[in-house]
Amino acid sequence: MRLLKNKKKHFHQNKKILFFSNNFYKIKEIKNLFKKHSIDIVSLRELSVKKEPFESGTNFIENAKIKSEFGNNITDLPCFADDSGICIDALNLKPGVYSKRFIESFSNREDCFKYIINKTKKTNRSGAYFKTSICLTTDNKHNIIFEGMVKGNITNIPSKDNGFGYDPIFKPVGFMKTFAEMTLSEKNKVSHRAIAINKLIDFLTN
Repeated sequence: MRLLKNKKKHFHQNKKILFFSNNFYKIKEIKNLFKKHSIDIVSLRELSVKKEPFESGTNFIENAKIKSEFGNNITDLPCFADDSGICIDALNLKPGVYSKRFIESFSNREDCFKYIINKTKKTNRSGAYFKTSICLTTDNKHNIIFEGMVKGNITNIPSKDNGFGYDPIFKPVGFMKTFAEMTLSEKNKVSHRAIAINKLIDFLTN
């Protein structure tokens, strides 16, 4: 893998780029962030791609790279993928890269939230952070990494359930709302994914 942070590659206007995800909420966030730019973001569903690789990485970068390379190989399009997760102080910075599997290991999200909130209360450690790693695999098979992180705290009770994943129990530092209580435009100003995506957009447009 090559981490190219300064080397620019020109992308033609209206060039199609695949965002490797089947997550409706993620796709909505991503397309919202790109809507001001003349870059055509397409999703797996739009290309009728149903295959997904097993995410065997031990960190966010490795999993993002597995997905972006897979998408690039099967579509011949430049492809980017993200891998994101929450790291919770009371859980010794877990679940991290296993965030999706962790929440799915409970019978429902509410049980997962109760478990996390109880742990934060018992340990008196409410700190947490979300992290995103994005890998862009270009036409010439380069992999470029972009990252974003936002610190915050686990709430005492889940907020209204408008967000996805852990959004209802995460309140970013300096804000009175959880991610779930924010509008899409509000969340896209501060979220870990937005930070990483804006770095990607700068790379593609400058």
